[in-house]
Amino acid sequence: MKLAVPDLVSNSYFPAVAAVELGFFAAEGLDVSLELVFPVDRAYREMRAGQIDLVGGSAHSALAAFPEWEGAKLLCAQAQGMYWFLVMRADLGAVRGDLRIVKGRTIGAAPWVEMGLRRLLTTAGIDPERDRVTIAPVPGAAAGGDGIVNFGLSAARALEDRRIDGFWANGMGAEIAVRRGVGTIVLDVRRGDGPAGWFNYTMSALAATDRLIGEAPAAAAAAVRALVKTQAALRADPQRAAAVGHKLFPPDAAALIAELVRRDLPYYDAAITPEFVSGMNAFCRDVGILQGDPPYEAVVARQFATLWRG
Repeated sequence: MKLAVPDLVSNSYFPAVAAVELGFFAAEGLDVSLELVFPVDRAYREMRAGQIDLVGGSAHSALAAFPEWEGAKLLCAQAQGMYWFLVMRADLGAVRGDLRIVKGRTIGAAPWVEMGLRRLLTTAGIDPERDRVTIAPVPGAAAGGDGIVNFGLSAARALEDRRIDGFWANGMGAEIAVRRGVGTIVLDVRRGDGPAGWFNYTMSALAATDRLIGEAPAAAAAAVRALVKTQAALRADPQRAAAVGHKLFPPDAAALIAELVRRDLPYYDAAITPEFVSGMNAFCRDVGILQGDPPYEAVVARQFATLWRG
């Protein structure tokens, strides 16, 4: 089986990555290889085409390849809540929670990831067009294929080089920018910045096609068990993340991953609730990627819910 993640040097999809590298998929009888497929909409399109079996990415982005949730389901959560950070250049004097800092600025964000930023700005009374907020891909971030640049690291580098004024990206990019003194965190939605509704715009999830779930339900169940056991192992010993980081990450990121995982542990819950699906559906309708209101059963493979608690 092939598992795709849209960003590798990151804490966002680390439970899926660690499930491969720490042997939890193998322990469940699954031969799973890890693929880096950027951006996330491409990962889902490759899953639809049968080139990828599982995607560990942002939940709402499945709609890029499976309109109205026809043909795919979420198997479980990697972690709860919308997990990207808004980081602005340190010299701009940004204040935590004050979104006015984005006016007239250029913000780097990946495709489909940027939808969350656009919507939260709108709900906060900021019109990107009226307020001259440019939200665009990060300069230097590759569009996929061999030699891809990992997005969070690319964003931190672009901020340091003053090619962008801010970025909306993962915790690894945010942490590196802050530690280098070039960035200031303005929003961390997962930890309570902003209205409660923002939390359920999306989450880091594990997804599969309806075809895989129907033809190989035992494999889908095994994938869920592996993910849940990985979360439990990291909760028991976050330092296990360091071994994965030293194998896959550049040195500066490898040195940070155990601490970032430790911070994320409160959100390591594989459950996908009806409240989350309702919130995500509303967000997806608001940004125009969903027309209807699909029920919980159309979005989530609820037959695996008994496995979410381990």
